[in-house]
Amino acid sequence: MAEAWREPLELRPSDDGATLFRWRSWEEKFPWLSAGFSSRRGGVSGEPWGSLNCGLHVGDNDDDVAENRRRVAEAAGFDFRRWTCAEQVHGVAVAVVAEAEAGAGRLVRDDALPSKDALVTDVPGVMLNAFYADCVPIWFVDPVRRAVGVAHAGWRGAVADVAGETVRAMTRAYGSEPSELLAAIGPSIRGCCYEVDDQVAKHIPEGSESIKPSASPGRYLLDLAIFNRQKLTEAGILANHIEITQYCTSCRTDLFFSHRKENGRTGRMTAWIARKE
Repeated sequence: MAEAWREPLELRPSDDGATLFRWRSWEEKFPWLSAGFSSRRGGVSGEPWGSLNCGLHVGDNDDDVAENRRRVAEAAGFDFRRWTCAEQVHGVAVAVVAEAEAGAGRLVRDDALPSKDALVTDVPGVMLNAFYADCVPIWFVDPVRRAVGVAHAGWRGAVADVAGETVRAMTRAYGSEPSELLAAIGPSIRGCCYEVDDQVAKHIPEGSESIKPSASPGRYLLDLAIFNRQKLTEAGILANHIEITQYCTSCRTDLFFSHRKENGRTGRMTAWIARKE
């Protein structure tokens, strides 16, 4: 009898109230790894960013964002000074993060890694972070070389193949073999809620299981999580090496920020991944 599927993201409140999701199976299997996703609960931001907003670019008070980020880092078990992030542009560029880049962008946008939508590292203690409010978070781990990565995939980045570019960056930087990599796809707006027009749909290959017609003429329901899973397998990651959550950010605004559901006035979750020191 097949084992019943269970949600791979585990919700865990921290002592200071920040509510985080953790990739249960990865952290159990690899004690040296930390990987997860923040919720919208347990921070200090006021509305409309209530309350654990981790984005500096949405109009929130910078000091509140810094405190929220500190809470996430501490709950994840990392020194906030090692929080490292980029200025995301919905592209495919990948930053290979060395010790010198540790801490980039943690307090101000000006010193974030410029124009990058994926980060990879093999440096222990460097906490890679990216930000989301409907776009797809993708985590990567090379358990052989102990290299890790995180990517931000909206529809533009997804069709331009930020997932595959991250795999290739890990191969170049660390000698990673795609067939040995593990990947995980986190909470995003799913096909139940993400309606797009022809200008987006024309970029999705015909026959892709990620898209179907909606009830409205000329409109389509697009599941970017499924689309990115396809891109990961095309890049050489084995299908049974990919975890995928069932959470939809638009359906669950009690847990997540949703740019579309909340009409653009909302906060951002962060995805993190790191090697422990």
